Amino acid sequence: MRMKLFFLTIWSLWDPVYYFFTRLCYINRGSRNIFRIRLTRYKGREVELSDGTQIATNDLLVKLHLHNVILLKETLGMNPIQRARYIKREVERSLPELADYIRGYSCYEEIKGIIGITFLNKGVHRLGFETVSIVNGFYKLYKFLTLLPILLLFSISPSVRELIHHKPMYLFMTKQTLERKYGMRLPMNYR
Repeated sequence: MRMKLFFLTIWSLWDPVYYFFTRLCYINRGSRNIFRIRLTRYKGREVELSDGTQIATNDLLVKLHLHNVILLKETLGMNPIQRARYIKREVERSLPELADYIRGYSCYEEIKGIIGITFLNKGVHRLGFETVSIVNGFYKLYKFLTLLPILLLFSISPSVRELIHHKPMYLFMTKQTLERKYGMRLPMNYR
């Protein structure tokens, strides 16, 4: 536990630098939204999602980043089941504000959907996400190595077998699914 607190402190110091260089933005700095986002052009292979939406190279997407430092701090003493429930609840609570925020982009009509890359992909279908494997071996290894610290900090006592079992995956949600499931207008006092 002491080692996790040490790494969490280091990560908390590194996070503002990471935030700056990745050009992320907060949806609403004053809210408890768990996402930081940025617009991105998709560079992976062409993907067809379940509703028929085609995601192709250079399509405009909103890239999701979970605010991992906050999640780690808030779930530090939780067991894996409590942690999973907490993260699901926070993501579900944050998606309506994300839908509302995206509507404000001048390029809203061009946006195809949202994308993220994560190890945490169990149960995401219930939230409206679809998972897609990363096929580029180099990119998959790169994402594995960059997400590994998160996995190590979230795990209670990770074994080598557990670490190898986890594979980073793309998460996609079309703009239509986001609007249908989470697109209600938010009350002013939410912000």
